[in-house]
Amino acid sequence: FFHSFGFMATIAGPAIAGFGGAYHFNPIESKVLGPLAEENEVSIMIATPTFLQFYLRGLTPEQVRKLRLVVVGAEKLPPKMAQAFEKKFGCLPLEAYGATECSPGIAVNEQHANQPGSIGRLLNKLEAKIVNPDTGEDQPSGEPGLLKVKGPNVMMGYLGMPDKTAEVLKDGWYNTGDIVRIDEQGYLWIEGRLSRFSKIGGEMVPHGNVEETLNDLADQNEQVFAVTGLPDEKKGERLAVVHTASEEVLEEVLSKLTDATIPNLWKPKRGQFLKVDKLPYLGTGKLDLKKLQEIAQG
Repeated sequence: FFHSFGFMATIAGPAIAGFGGAYHFNPIESKVLGPLAEENEVSIMIATPTFLQFYLRGLTPEQVRKLRLVVVGAEKLPPKMAQAFEKKFGCLPLEAYGATECSPGIAVNEQHANQPGSIGRLLNKLEAKIVNPDTGEDQPSGEPGLLKVKGPNVMMGYLGMPDKTAEVLKDGWYNTGDIVRIDEQGYLWIEGRLSRFSKIGGEMVPHGNVEETLNDLADQNEQVFAVTGLPDEKKGERLAVVHTASEEVLEEVLSKLTDATIPNLWKPKRGQFLKVDKLPYLGTGKLDLKKLQEIAQG
């Protein structure tokens, strides 16, 4: 009940569509979820990439043998994780995207129209435009910019908070705060969260792109690197990488990073990596960005 997607997709959705659901209060407790899924012959799964990590380790193919549709959101789905899930369970996870303020769906990939790496295409009756985050003017076709959406599922506003509403909603257009590009086929590609950029020497460096590069180089089925920004006297900000990688994996990543295709400014140095036992996550399965920064500062 504390999360709009959980309420709409797993409680209201099945009730309206007329099919049953199986519930457990802890989405990472695989030892309970496995038998629950098997007993109820679960065919649809809605999760986050973080939750998929636990299912890859804790569920058996037999327990989810009826599975035919897996939709994930809340954070970027690593390609290797999606491939590992499909290899083990025979069902490829589809990436989707939304916001609480949009009830909460915005875009989704479909089984017959899936573009891995994208967040899919707009839901029915939704409009989108990409604007320059500084000027508010429309971006040229195919260029990344700030995503704004408009449609029947966009909220009327925050209850009793007109000033907060005015910050994100104007003439029916909701400001998602995400930097996105739309390709010729209508698929949306997230370039980064506006709040998840560091301005280093005057250049905007997207944390998500750096994270993706590091995790790809690590060649793991789960996220082991998380990026945040810290103040820097000389360049304004600097990157900090919190990670759970072994020393061997870290050395391999640092070695490969030299030849990675991202700009040199985006490549963190050895001294910018901080080892932890586990990455901080919220109950929704998203990275806890506030806690992440606190860890990096500490």
